[in-house]
Amino acid sequence: MTVIFQTLGGLGLFLFGMKIMSEGLQKVAGKKMRWILSVVSNNRFIGCGTGILVTSIVQSSSATTVMLVSFVDAGLINLAQAIGIILGANIGTTVTAQLIAFKISAYALPAIAAGVFLKFFVGKRKWIYVGDVLLGFGLVFYGLATMKAGFAPLRHEPAFITLFTRFNADGPVGIFLCILAGTALTMTVQSSSATVGITMALASQGLLNFEASVALILGDNIGTTITAELASIGASINAHRTARAHTLFNVVGVFFIILIFPLFLKMVLWISGFVMHMGPPDLMIDGERPNIGRYIANSHTVFNVANAFFFLMFLPYLVKVATWLTPYDKAKKDMDDLHHIKYVDLKFVEVPSVALAQAGLEIIRMGEAVQTMYDDVIICLKERSIKQLSKWRKREDTLDILQREITMFLVRVMQGNISLEESREVRSLIRMTNNIERIGDATENIAELISEFIEQGLYLSDEALSEYEGISNEIRKYVTLVVDSIKREDKEIMAKAEKFERNVKRIVEKIRESHLIRLQSGVCTVDPGLIFVNTITAFERMGGFCFNISQAVAGVR
Repeated sequence: MTVIFQTLGGLGLFLFGMKIMSEGLQKVAGKKMRWILSVVSNNRFIGCGTGILVTSIVQSSSATTVMLVSFVDAGLINLAQAIGIILGANIGTTVTAQLIAFKISAYALPAIAAGVFLKFFVGKRKWIYVGDVLLGFGLVFYGLATMKAGFAPLRHEPAFITLFTRFNADGPVGIFLCILAGTALTMTVQSSSATVGITMALASQGLLNFEASVALILGDNIGTTITAELASIGASINAHRTARAHTLFNVVGVFFIILIFPLFLKMVLWISGFVMHMGPPDLMIDGERPNIGRYIANSHTVFNVANAFFFLMFLPYLVKVATWLTPYDKAKKDMDDLHHIKYVDLKFVEVPSVALAQAGLEIIRMGEAVQTMYDDVIICLKERSIKQLSKWRKREDTLDILQREITMFLVRVMQGNISLEESREVRSLIRMTNNIERIGDATENIAELISEFIEQGLYLSDEALSEYEGISNEIRKYVTLVVDSIKREDKEIMAKAEKFERNVKRIVEKIRESHLIRLQSGVCTVDPGLIFVNTITAFERMGGFCFNISQAVAGVR
């Protein structure tokens, strides 16, 4: 029982440490990470470099892939860009394995002590995040050391030796079984780093040989694709294709390595032994293999680097195969299910960098829905079509549902351990959400007023109709500006917004003066005139809501 508790306890410390360290890093770099991913170049090599950089910094390929699937779903980046970045993310995640392989467990407890001190006794938010990183770092290595200690007695137990010697990659069947075990383990614990840590701990105690360890790590690369696959559920066709491509190049890459497995092992041995001057992987010192962890980490890195650069050369073909594997008919989700959220996922509520990115994509979706609703309604005064006018109701229901679910999600995020900057961003996102919904309410108000015009058989004068078209076009441009600024996170929007605000007020004032003149001259009668004035007031309110959104985007409020 001691062995079980020590092993599972060590695994728990390892996973908890990875979570704390990754979250701490994301709190420092989360917003920059989202910005970098959203503005990535069309150059596939720059995209790959971006994926390496971001994933190396935040120590979470899952966070990178989840955001990329969401960005593709929202149309912020295309499929080829996303695949290039994910190839880089696969390389970036090997940094974790390299860190784990170094013999720095002696620094685990000092790192934990320093992390706790900064987190609980310094008080400044910046140092709290540094404390999270140090605490997580220490727990990762303390957990790894605990796992190794838990496995240590097993190397003298014949039953366990018999069990683990079955993991012997001495032939195609053995290699396949090891890969299958690595895949299943990674899918179960939802952490490729955990699989690497467990493999290193077992190998260091002599329970796994080098060949079997490498095969398990290959399976780890397949298992980690489950994150992107889960993130694509309910998403658009291109999001599905992004996840398929991620799975495809890992599966194909592993299959190719199986074909040249002895040659691949020789390459890793040559790089580690001859180039990096390491001792042999099977060398035993004081009952442990001190070098094998580095060899395992190198195999992980070599596979991902070689795989990424191979597929970078053939990226257009990878995109075509991913497209073929996910035909349009199998992904009708591209036609939005308007009555449900698409991007936000409660399982990421404790990862603010991902959660806020997801909420931002839902808000963009709200903005696009209100644009469509606005277009459907405004044209109806001229066309006088009750059937066309009825379309707004579905969009308005969508806006109400999205507002409620986004707000609930953001409140959950706010209740967690988030930075001051993230707290401000949450408030800004809620402000955007509420004001987009208010634009929908004002559009609903205009739809009801237009319905009165049509049902009562009322008409506007040519001059009033021209004024209606003028103010409606100006507001449409204003709404487009704020929605586009949300997509681009345009902090310089206020100058344009203030110009629109002045124009809207000037146009509204001019319309009201002209309307009074028409009433006095008898060109306009009272009944259509009252409805017309209420319609212009609704447009004026929309201008105010757009200005509020602009302030939120700019970070003014």
